[in-house]
Amino acid sequence: MIFLQLDVLDIVRRSTPVGYVVLGILICFSVYSWAIIFSKWSVLRQAREANNRFLRAFRKSDGLESVMVVSEQFRPAPLVAVFDFGYEEIHRQMKSKGSVNNKLALERSLQLGVSEEIAKLERNMNWLATTASVTPFIGLFGTVWGIIRAFHDLGQMGSASLRAVAPGISDALIATAVGLAAAIPAAIFYNHYSHAIREMGARMDDFSMEFMNVAERSFED
Repeated sequence: MIFLQLDVLDIVRRSTPVGYVVLGILICFSVYSWAIIFSKWSVLRQAREANNRFLRAFRKSDGLESVMVVSEQFRPAPLVAVFDFGYEEIHRQMKSKGSVNNKLALERSLQLGVSEEIAKLERNMNWLATTASVTPFIGLFGTVWGIIRAFHDLGQMGSASLRAVAPGISDALIATAVGLAAAIPAAIFYNHYSHAIREMGARMDDFSMEFMNVAERSFED
């Protein structure tokens, strides 16, 4: 293992400026993607746990007013933000008309809350998708450049020996490996998180229907 690490470092040290640029770009993509992966994992875990706690409190409550009083302690939950949108619309209708008689406006407010929370959960997901789709091509560019360099060295030396072409081929393989190392985790976690966000969006849609039922029982004449 130590010898392999030393060989890789030696290959990188003998790379060309173009090779350094390619590796630098790929490493930046990879580092930022891993930062998003860990951050998104924490956000989704906290949101899922807070959603479950808030939903239990919502279903055990006597009405929307009591939920509003205790909602702050569940604030990381996306369901709380959806609840706020719905409760504010109810408050506006009660203030202006004394009753909740515009179901369509309430449904729209809840849907706006769902859309806003999904947009928050999807933040930076496009970077994972970009990393998964772009870095293999950047690595491929490094591969092509390494092959060009290998054939150029071969022509300069006038020899078909392995020693003449090995450095360029090594650079090409390093670029390919780093490109795949950046792309594969980004693709895996993009698909995993996309599924988790869709599932959370479905949970918010279900909660909107529950909210509508409670609002009809609590505020309609």
